[in-house]
Parts: sequence; C-alpha cells; structure tokens
Amino acid sequence: MRNQLRSFFFFAILLVSMTSLLLTVNLTMKAADDGAPSIQTENYEGHQISLTHKSNKWGEAEGNLEDGEQILVAGVRDEVKEKETEKKSNDEQQSTKAKNVEQVSMTAEVAFKQYPVRTVVATGYTAGYESTGKTKDHPLYGITFSGLTVQRGILSTIAADPSVFPLGTVLYVPDYGYGIVMDTGGAIKGHKIDLYYETVDEVYNDWGKKSTDVYVIEEGDGSVSKKDLAYWEDQISSQALPAFNQK
Repeated sequence: MRNQLRSFFFFAILLVSMTSLLLTVNLTMKAADDGAPSIQTENYEGHQISLTHKSNKWGEAEGNLEDGEQILVAGVRDEVKEKETEKKSNDEQQSTKAKNVEQVSMTAEVAFKQYPVRTVVATGYTAGYESTGKTKDHPLYGITFSGLTVQRGILSTIAADPSVFPLGTVLYVPDYGYGIVMDTGGAIKGHKIDLYYETVDEVYNDWGKKSTDVYVIEEGDGSVSKKDLAYWEDQISSQALPAFNQK
C-alpha cells in the first residue's frame, strides 16, 4: 500500500513537471513569433498595369480621391489646358498676322498689274527759285500750269510732258506715292517727270533723280480741277486704290 502511494505521487510530480515544461516552451515560442516580422505572400497576378493603362484609368483614380483632392487635381488639369489653349491661340495669331502682311503685299502687287507701266526719269523739284526761277513774293509762286497750287500729300503734284502724260493723269510712283499731272516745264520732254517736294532737303534726301517705273492709274483729258483732286484723294484715303512701298 505504501509502495502504491509512493508511485502515485512520483507519477503526479512527473506529470506536473512535464506540463510546466511544455507550457514554458510554448510561451517562449509565442513571444519569439510576436517579435519577428511577419512575411506575407500575396498573389500579384493581374496587378501589373502599363503606363498607358494607368493614364486611361485617370478618371477612376480621381474618383477615389477626397473632395478637396479632386478639386486640386481638377484645378491643375484646367490650368494645363488653359495654357495649352493660350499657346495655341498665340501661335495661330502670329501665323495669321504673318499671312495677313504677306497677303497685303501680294494683293497690292497683283492689283497694280492691271495698270499700264511706263519707265521714266523722275526728278524731285520744289516751287522755289532753284526749280522754277520764282521767289515767294512772285504772284505765280507755287501755281502750276493748271492754275492749281502745288501740293504734297496723299495726292501730290507731278509735272510732265502733256504729250506723254496729259494734265489730269494719275500716276502711282513707288517710294513716292500717288500723284496727278498738274504742271509742265520747258525742260520736261518725253518720258521725264518732276515730283513735287516742299523743300530742297526733301528733294535730295528722299528722291534726287532716278529712273523708275510708274503705274498709269488713269490718263487725263488735258485738264484738272479741284473737284478732280478731291475725287482722287477720296479714292486713295478710302483704300479704293492699292499702295505699297510708299515713303
């Protein structure tokens, strides 16, 4: 009986010891597992997307943003579009402006081709003594053969041989402008014309004497009046007549 009790207590002690040992080992392993980083595996199949696919999904991504973030993204996108539109508009304006300048020049050049061209020797002159032999106190100072006073403007006075360019003939002289034959001169014979300037300095600085082509806009009938001057000045100022290379 005593031996049986002794065996029972020994077995009980051994069981308690083994249980305690197992519990200690389990606690130690659990503590080690909690301190170690976890390694997770995940199936990434189907998660790889190209940049093109990402750009196509822009709207979906934007839809997942918060309200404030959506407003910011929309603002940036609108600003980019606005700058692109502005640049395109500026480029188009520059292109249109260049085309307009080229078109104006081409239009004027083509328009003048409808008029007869004459090659003449043109000389600048004034109403003064150096050109006409008259001084300012002369009663006919500045008065042309037509009876009208010389003028320099959108329509200027031209002296010519009436057998070549009758009085009232309207000419366009490149680098001078429009002129109308109002005067004659003893030394002006054949294809020679005199272009009126107000001062001697202008004659030398702006013209002098040179050979040039002139366009005959309309041949005169041998007379010219103030009414004729007003008519042609209106035609020029209203751009009914072309013009280019005018100083």
